[in-house]
Amino acid sequence: MTIAPSQGPRLLDQLRERIRFLHYSLRTEEAYVYWCKAFICFHDKRHPKDLGGAEVEAFLSWLANERKVSASTHRQALSALLFLYGKVLDLNLPWLQAIGRPQVQRRLPVVLSREELAALFRHLSGEHLLFARLLYGTGLRLSEGLQLRVKDIDFSHQAIVVREGKGGKDRIVMLPQALVAGLRAQLARARDIWLADQAAGLGGVELPHALERKYPRAGASWAWFWLFPQATHSVDPRSGVVRRHHIYDQTFQRAFKKASLQAGIIKPATPHTLRHCFATHLLQGGSDIRTVQELLGHADVSTTMIYTHVLRMGGWAVRSPLDQL
Repeated sequence: MTIAPSQGPRLLDQLRERIRFLHYSLRTEEAYVYWCKAFICFHDKRHPKDLGGAEVEAFLSWLANERKVSASTHRQALSALLFLYGKVLDLNLPWLQAIGRPQVQRRLPVVLSREELAALFRHLSGEHLLFARLLYGTGLRLSEGLQLRVKDIDFSHQAIVVREGKGGKDRIVMLPQALVAGLRAQLARARDIWLADQAAGLGGVELPHALERKYPRAGASWAWFWLFPQATHSVDPRSGVVRRHHIYDQTFQRAFKKASLQAGIIKPATPHTLRHCFATHLLQGGSDIRTVQELLGHADVSTTMIYTHVLRMGGWAVRSPLDQL
């Protein structure tokens, strides 16, 4: 049985509409659409209303046993299906709560030494080097760094304001003195791009939520411009509007991976590793766990406590009795 045509919006379009109504991120939207589409295709394009708990369990079992996905991926697929049934189809079925949720095992984060960081930075240059040093120097997530606006950099208070970080929360982090000159130069480059856009009469940048309707000219203002703007214009994946976007995460990730290989780093480092390094090195320097928690934007201190396990390695660990013979 195939999905019957109807006069209303297609199911996946309804899913997207509901996700946007609840202000979920674009990444969440893409992930949920992907898993719901995979679920429908797995069951020969039958409509989810005609499927139940057994079919959901079969799909999740296939992911775990045949596709060998991780527990976190398994949970993401389950979350997408629960959202589809509960928020889109509005079905409150008993089996929804009975489905088992895989336990995600917390792993120790990858942390680079200061020597490895220095080697990594030597193989980065220009904007990518500045951005890598910014992530390490402030503990920002990759997306938080990319989405910084001109107005978020406060030189007078030596602070950077993070707007709508993970969980939609705002926070303030330090602005390292070592980055002041680089950030001022980056602002000058960004302003040249902004002025060129203004002279060409091109549209500004994306604004969060309904601010574009409330302040129609704000998107074209210097204050709201990206700190790290993309060199070319792009098409907004939701609205279809052509405008200036910030640099792409994939671009920096590729540069980071290349630099890591050139530096001879064998640890599985990613841009997020810079955030782990920030937290671990702060704790090594004597900062208290609560301060690090606030700077990282963790809701629970137990999340931050994972870095104390890293401190027990190497010189911070108990000495082996073998070394005392």
